[in-house]
Amino acid sequence: MKKTYVFKIAAIACFLSVSAVLSAGGKKDSVSPDRNQASSAETEDSTVPSGHPAVSTDSLRVGSLNGPTGIPLAYLYENHPDLGGVETVFQSYASPAALLPKMIKGEVDIGFLPANVAAKVYLKNNGAIVAAGITGNGNVVLVTEDPGIASLADLKGKTVEVAGQGATPDYMFRYLLSKNGIAVGTGDNMVQPDYSIETSRIGAELISGKIRYAVVPEPFATVVTMRDKNFIRAINFQTEYEKIEGAGQTYPLTLMVVRAGYAAEHPETVRAFIAAYRKSTEWTITNPNKAGVLVQKYTLGLMAPIVARAIPNSQYVFIDAVSGRASIEKLLDIFLQFAPESVGGVLPDDGFYFK
Repeated sequence: MKKTYVFKIAAIACFLSVSAVLSAGGKKDSVSPDRNQASSAETEDSTVPSGHPAVSTDSLRVGSLNGPTGIPLAYLYENHPDLGGVETVFQSYASPAALLPKMIKGEVDIGFLPANVAAKVYLKNNGAIVAAGITGNGNVVLVTEDPGIASLADLKGKTVEVAGQGATPDYMFRYLLSKNGIAVGTGDNMVQPDYSIETSRIGAELISGKIRYAVVPEPFATVVTMRDKNFIRAINFQTEYEKIEGAGQTYPLTLMVVRAGYAAEHPETVRAFIAAYRKSTEWTITNPNKAGVLVQKYTLGLMAPIVARAIPNSQYVFIDAVSGRASIEKLLDIFLQFAPESVGGVLPDDGFYFK
């Protein structure tokens, strides 16, 4: 089968590419131009045109994201899946903000989005997309070189830089603080989240000593700890989340989503791609060095050494949407507590979950 690659976006710097992915959260972030674009895409009340756009039955168009979300796809870029005669066409985007309009217009069939963004698009665009499954679980940590930080309580009286205002790291941080009885604000017994530094600059600001504490996902934590051995992952949000929700409970960072029209017309092709993606994820986890080489080869926004070091901490999975519904809804409930508009105001119904 002939391999077709359509690269929409050139490779960009590591921090910048991850920053773009994070910017697709709930609130507007004045320092991130991608945030404004994402906000517009999420809140637009336009609906999918009546009828489905013409779709080639012999191709499946997959929109990958530069940065950490695209890492498990690199193997499939190199080894296109067997979808029973259906060719896979990969298209690479810098951010969910760039990918979203393509899906809504019917120009991309499968993509990857933060859970709250996917839910909002479903609710505000007449069920335009459905969730196929969870592709990345929580990998958010607090990075610092302060050896005195071992718990959330140790952050009282401190200012903490947070990557992606209005995105999952932000609201998960607020949720964990609230569950530990720690107020947000200024004062000796409070923690002050700060969003004044552009996400792409957080690592450099940490290493320069301009800030001391930062909440970041992978591969940010890997980049910082690789560059300066004094920095540690002092607080793992997954561990803190399990203390509240119970052992083994986690929260999703990313969902695979499918254009609803395509899922309805070609469910077997979608299932075949899911099976291939699951195997690709397993290969990626087992072969981090080789995966890093492929990510760099296909210019998916990260360099090979960073990818190899980040994969063991990145919580890549594939959990089908029905099996993962409880954890998806729990995360969306957290968003509803802090910013209902960021998920469309309510939980999505059964139609959101691809069977």
